[in-house]
Amino acid sequence: MKKKVLVTYKMPIEGYSELLKDFDVTFSKGQSFTEEEVMEVIQDYDVLLSMFDFKVTKALIDKASRLKIVSNYAVGYDNVDVDYCTEKGIQVTNTPEPVTQPTADQALGLLIAVSRNIALCDRKLRTPDGLKWGLLENLGLSIYGKTLGIIGMGRIGKAFALRARACGMTIVYNNRTRLPLDEELFYRATWLPFDELITTSDCISLNAPSTPDTFHLISEREFGMMKKNAIVINTARGPLIDEEALIKALKKKQIWGAGLDVYEFGEKISPELLTLDNVVLNPHTGTQTFEVRHEMSVIASQNIIHFFEGKEPVFRVNQIGE
Repeated sequence: MKKKVLVTYKMPIEGYSELLKDFDVTFSKGQSFTEEEVMEVIQDYDVLLSMFDFKVTKALIDKASRLKIVSNYAVGYDNVDVDYCTEKGIQVTNTPEPVTQPTADQALGLLIAVSRNIALCDRKLRTPDGLKWGLLENLGLSIYGKTLGIIGMGRIGKAFALRARACGMTIVYNNRTRLPLDEELFYRATWLPFDELITTSDCISLNAPSTPDTFHLISEREFGMMKKNAIVINTARGPLIDEEALIKALKKKQIWGAGLDVYEFGEKISPELLTLDNVVLNPHTGTQTFEVRHEMSVIASQNIIHFFEGKEPVFRVNQIGE
């Protein structure tokens, strides 16, 4: 009998072609399943292929008596109760490789858009009043020769570092674990204590996971320590920044600006952010390319196939059965 897979969000079918060969796969008739709909049927499924915005809670896991694996369609997995899955012997996997390069692209794009006022000038040119042209109008900041501080030097942080180096930036970073010397030399990156990175960087990029330790990692204290012309970029997870403190810093012009792809309260963007000219906002589009969406579907499917076949690679978030 084929293993049964429930997919919480209806993606293009092409990415699931290999999975469909040997598994009984259920897609929503609409765009996605609700939590209530999944709760009603999950006891009949061996696999849950969950999107990054679908909460895999303890209550749902308790209903999933046959569940063997949660294949999460994302690099992050804060939507999944991983500890409880581990306790129940359920494998959790993610899709880290496809998201690396496009998210680093997004971070660089936000940095340039903020530093050179690209989004602001575009908006104003489209208004009846337009903007004033002139040699000393609409001045921005150069990034060449500036220091980029990366908080979270994982796959995406490293990919962003390479792009920033190509733009002539100096790279410093802070990580829970310092990189081996050969990697520091390759990326020409210097490890700094957290506070020193905050005070010396011209641009600060958040590339760390969302955990209790990283909640409000950047708040009023940190904004007060930054350079007046500092730029903050967040393509990681919204709760890493205290949004209220960010709004205050932007309004007071404590920092030059910010580029955000994620928000503290998910899709509920603070209304005040929408009124500010020194912040560039994106609707969590860091991985939104046709190619990446397809590749993530392929990897999420391969995690399931290889898990049941006992093959690698499986991008495991937790270790079970030990």
